[in-house]
Amino acid sequence: MDMLSAGLTLLLIMDPLGNIPLFLTVLKTVDDESRKRKILIRELCFALLVLLIFLFVGQYLLQWLNLRQEAVSIAGGIVLFLISLRMIFPTEKGIMGEMPAGEPFFVPLAVPLLAGPSTLAMLILLARSQPDRIFEWLIAVLGAWVVTSLIMLSSTKLHKLLGARGLIAVERLMGMVLVAISVQMLLDGITTYLSVIPSH
Repeated sequence: MDMLSAGLTLLLIMDPLGNIPLFLTVLKTVDDESRKRKILIRELCFALLVLLIFLFVGQYLLQWLNLRQEAVSIAGGIVLFLISLRMIFPTEKGIMGEMPAGEPFFVPLAVPLLAGPSTLAMLILLARSQPDRIFEWLIAVLGAWVVTSLIMLSSTKLHKLLGARGLIAVERLMGMVLVAISVQMLLDGITTYLSVIPSH
């Protein structure tokens, strides 16, 4: 995977357009627009911090927990697959289930909506599979985060522009793409695991 593909994959998994309705729902109790913007910027910075921590430290966390790369790939694929299904076939409580009441702080906007388990698993896999290209992965993360931030900061305008139906259509489309990505993560994990099993 090259840097551009990694950035696009991360952007798709972070799903900023699909997250617009969720962000607006969580922030609807905040009346002051300037306060909403400050909260949004704060949560985006929290998400970036988590992403960078997992990019640089995640592989060492795997070693400490004695987890194999294939396990992370399979687990990330399963979680992403479940999230993708909820995007295509949403429940009444939304993709992430019940949201905590009150002004958001770290949860649920930064984690898990932006820096979710599948995104973090993807970062760990990138860093562990090709550690010599860590600078490229850093650029990919920053690029995906910048695009996501611009979309989220324009969420109110985009909601008015696309409308509820337009955002639903985008979310369904992103769900279909993420299903394919999640299946690929599962297949990669299973293939890698099978290749390292000693033959008898």
